[in-house]
Amino acid sequence: MTEKFIKNEQLNFIKKQIAFIKDSTKKNIPQNVLASVIELANAKILEHFPNVSLEQQEMLNLSNLKTDKEYEQYIQHLSGYLLPFPTITEQQLKKMFPKHKKLKLPDLSTIDHSQLTYLSWNDLRSNKKFIVYELEGEMVGIECEFAPTSKKNLCSFCNSFGEVAYFSTVTKAKKSNNPDYYKAIGNLICADSCECNKKITNVDYLASFLEDSLGK
Repeated sequence: MTEKFIKNEQLNFIKKQIAFIKDSTKKNIPQNVLASVIELANAKILEHFPNVSLEQQEMLNLSNLKTDKEYEQYIQHLSGYLLPFPTITEQQLKKMFPKHKKLKLPDLSTIDHSQLTYLSWNDLRSNKKFIVYELEGEMVGIECEFAPTSKKNLCSFCNSFGEVAYFSTVTKAKKSNNPDYYKAIGNLICADSCECNKKITNVDYLASFLEDSLGK
């Protein structure tokens, strides 16, 4: 049996490709065109898994799937190979944010780690959002100012349209000729981080944002 090798955002990407195939099927396009759509979906999926074995490549292959039930079984099978979000304790979280002596923490026992790309929670008392992510093998965390908005927009993390909130953080960037210099980064992201984790298909922007915020 192959080891777990699929990340949450990778499974989300696969689901997105399946949705596109299903949509193409409903349009009754010619079989040769549909075959090209499926072939392209397979190629895109493999681009997200550059180091998989031949066994894993075969497992990811969509070519032989025809019915909704088969696609559903395919996703259920792949879900068994999900890499869970790294286990983290309340003490580790407190250590990440030492300035907050009364840090409000999420209930870690209720979180499904298999459906997380990043961990996030809000502290409405202080209008803060906290984000924790495994960056280059290290668990890192940042805090942001958090402000709900009344309009829907694109989320910077998952690139989906929906209810968003504005948040900003001050980076650790410094200038030797100006010790008082600071740089703030602002973004619109999903107001509901659980929904964002269900939709995110690429972590490039998330990782880049955290690197900039942490001055890496």
